[in-house]
Amino acid sequence: MGHGHGHGHAAGRAADRSRLRWVLAATGSVLVVELVGAYLTGSLALLADAGHMATDAGAVVLALGASYVAGRPAGPRSTFGYHRAEILAAILNALVLLGVCGYVGYAGITRLGDPAEIEAAPMVAFAAFGLLANAVSLMVLNRSDTGSLNLRGAANEVLADLLGSVLAVIAGVVVWTTGWDRADAVASLLIAVLILPRALLLLRDSAVILLEIAPAGLDLDDVRRHLVEVPGVVDVHDLHAWTITSGMPSLSAHVTVTDEALADRGVGPILDELCECVSAHFEVRHATFQVEPLSHEAHEDLGEVH
Repeated sequence: MGHGHGHGHAAGRAADRSRLRWVLAATGSVLVVELVGAYLTGSLALLADAGHMATDAGAVVLALGASYVAGRPAGPRSTFGYHRAEILAAILNALVLLGVCGYVGYAGITRLGDPAEIEAAPMVAFAAFGLLANAVSLMVLNRSDTGSLNLRGAANEVLADLLGSVLAVIAGVVVWTTGWDRADAVASLLIAVLILPRALLLLRDSAVILLEIAPAGLDLDDVRRHLVEVPGVVDVHDLHAWTITSGMPSLSAHVTVTDEALADRGVGPILDELCECVSAHFEVRHATFQVEPLSHEAHEDLGEVH
């Protein structure tokens, strides 16, 4: 049963990687087209969306790399593998996003006071290409049924790209039909507003993982209550929870068990019940428990709290 599950998971991961490679190619193509379009038309909205696309292409590369890294075995020194590389790259991605946001915001405000002349018809054509490519990419990603957090994150990035392309198209149409060149600057500012909260959230989520703060939605008091309900368990202490990388929560605890329970059932079955408890109730599948007999409790040195 374990082999079948692993084979199915590996097949699903391979299919997700294929989807991500396709989306990366589409995103890269749109990025190049919009950069050329921004140069030819003078559109700040196209340039803003191209910057958006560049950071999102980086996010797709992260998702694709994380999928490969997840399948690699840990080494003798890198006991958790290299999953944290994804988080470091995510922080860099967030900082680049903030830089793009700042530049687009500054340029957009400047152009509101002194609007540049825009070639509206080509601008609409370039933005429409981006809109079409993003729509197709989103459909490709949404066909996955693996529940991958990486793929879900990539789909969110593409959705944001789609909205940016919509804004660029609308701005181009407004300039084309009314001659109001400030529509381009307004669209670029709206794209900057779209980028800012995503950059801040990405930075916050990355910092939470690096600081090893307990995963959102995991109440350690609730975890302790469930573990104490396992037959034979009388105390749970030194309980810690953290995230190795996105979608990989981990937990460790010292669990005091009665000597009678250990004698009757043995350590193995008790460990199975503890692991099943946190897996079933909290979806934590990477858990480490130190089982201690109640008679040993007086001799345990919990050390200094840091």
